[in-house]
Amino acid sequence: MSFIRIEKPRPHTSVIVMDRPERMNSMAFEMMIPLHQAILEVAADNDTWSVVLTGTGRAFCSGADTQQSEPPPNIEGLPVSRIATRAMSILSDLVPALRRMPQPVICAVNGAAVGGGLCLTLGADIRIAGEAAYFRAAGINNGLTATELGLSFLLPRAIGTSRAFEIMLSGRDVDALEAAQIGLVSRTVADEVLLDTCLDLAEQINGWSTQGVSLTKRMMWAGLETASLDAAVEMEGNTQLLVRMTTQNFEEAVKARKEGRKPEFRD
Repeated sequence: MSFIRIEKPRPHTSVIVMDRPERMNSMAFEMMIPLHQAILEVAADNDTWSVVLTGTGRAFCSGADTQQSEPPPNIEGLPVSRIATRAMSILSDLVPALRRMPQPVICAVNGAAVGGGLCLTLGADIRIAGEAAYFRAAGINNGLTATELGLSFLLPRAIGTSRAFEIMLSGRDVDALEAAQIGLVSRTVADEVLLDTCLDLAEQINGWSTQGVSLTKRMMWAGLETASLDAAVEMEGNTQLLVRMTTQNFEEAVKARKEGRKPEFRD
């Protein structure tokens, strides 16, 4: 039985669904390995222009699984230290895999995003929360560190260092309203319209050039690690020039505006 579904409710938009509500979509290997495979599969789908990632039930993803679950694969004969390293390496590529997707990823946070679940949301490009959503850096609550799966890098960049320190050190819950106020999510909407809101946004993004959107995503992520304004301007100039000189998108945009219609970008 697979706990991951890939759906295509609208043209050019794939929805990756974590579907193990009885375990609050926790990060057991029997779900995380198929999730990683789904991310790779959707990333390679040329007919998918935008991606929505969500969960079912009361949770988006509740983080570490505390019940009996399957061990990581291919560990026969390994000592505990190597098993631990292998297990962490499997989980550690989830956020970078989301980042590497050429399509923008919209996270529909339908409920608890705890521990590794919070980290998963930060691997998305856009986060929209339902009213029932809440967030917690739960490692600290479990006697561990709050830093995992890129959280110490991503959270301060999303909401600022002071708020990130406070949330990670206190182990407190951040509800959906506060998440929107501090910029952890773009907005909070009623639970019953969460998925449609994300699909509508994906549809809007799909109306633009797929090349322009993909390169914008790449530049935004690269900008988080760029050391200077000059370097950012240089990268942006080269990227803009690439699309301008290798497509007729700009000419189509001008023509469509004059004709009072939506542009049809062919890249």
